[in-house]
Amino acid sequence: MNAHTFTSDVAFTPTVKAIQTRKGSRKGYASAEERGGWRAHITPDLADFIAGQTSVFLSTANGEGQPYIQHRGGPAGFLKVLDEKTIGFADFSGNRQFITQGNLADNNQAFLFLIDYAHRQRVKIWGTARVVEDDAELLARLMPQDYKARPEQVILFTVSAWDANCPQHIPQRFEAADVAAALAERDKRIESLEQEIARLRGAEDGTAKG
Repeated sequence: MNAHTFTSDVAFTPTVKAIQTRKGSRKGYASAEERGGWRAHITPDLADFIAGQTSVFLSTANGEGQPYIQHRGGPAGFLKVLDEKTIGFADFSGNRQFITQGNLADNNQAFLFLIDYAHRQRVKIWGTARVVEDDAELLARLMPQDYKARPEQVILFTVSAWDANCPQHIPQRFEAADVAAALAERDKRIESLEQEIARLRGAEDGTAKG
């Protein structure tokens, strides 16, 4: 059960609030808290954002509090919203260190960081996570279609709170596939214009000779 007064208390501890007070930002955040603060459920807008991601950073900590961040990627849609509180994804076989799984066995607190460089958007999601092994039906449900990777298990993330950041300092970068598609469309347009120019010149030359 969440004992926090406000959803953002998952991050705004008394120590954090004391620093905010000392540095002058507490009043603004307190006003946001009173207006409802951060969301505790996955909204349709957040679900759409999650569905478009090809990359995610999953943060965990071991029983001693030592943090660890693991990157996970896949085709758009590899992160799936299962309900208004749950995000799931197939955990593909990697270097087999199993640090994240070990951390979650000792400490289920987790954090997802999603960033869309093209649109300069980022979302922070607090919650808990667990590893699900030996559930072939769930694994098949979460495995991206025709994706060449070996799924090993499932990670289910339960949302406690989330917040979207401003775009400040996010560099604008684009997916290679999107850039290639844009360049292909440009080249196609150039070819079409060159053909039209050649046609017009041919028509002009024919008129001049006539």
